Amino acid sequence: MTVRWLADECVSAALVAGLRATGHDVVYMAEVAPSESDAAVLARAQADVRLLLTEDKDFGDLVFRRGGGVPGLVLLRIDPALKVAMPRLQAAVAYFGDGLFGRYTIVEAGRFRSRSLRRG
Repeated sequence: MTVRWLADECVSAALVAGLRATGHDVVYMAEVAPSESDAAVLARAQADVRLLLTEDKDFGDLVFRRGGGVPGLVLLRIDPALKVAMPRLQAAVAYFGDGLFGRYTIVEAGRFRSRSLRRG
């Protein structure tokens, strides 16, 4: 499955390159709009209908407490020294597929956590 990602600038360039090499469509904020505000990043993800990929926990606050809209949010919580971010992200895509849209998904070295972005 190919995913349309908006990678926050805190995501490593190596991970972005890995995603692109495996066929994903990735817009990388570090390349197109470095130092953009979190609110602007959310707005771009929404406008471009892209899953936001980040390592910044502040986006969860923006989305849930402040009502920032985003098609889907994937938070990587993996120590870079483990070098498992790419396989874990690929596993999340394989497991959730299009179900990543409309959800806040946390990808960790040993598990996934996911909840709906829709307020019930």
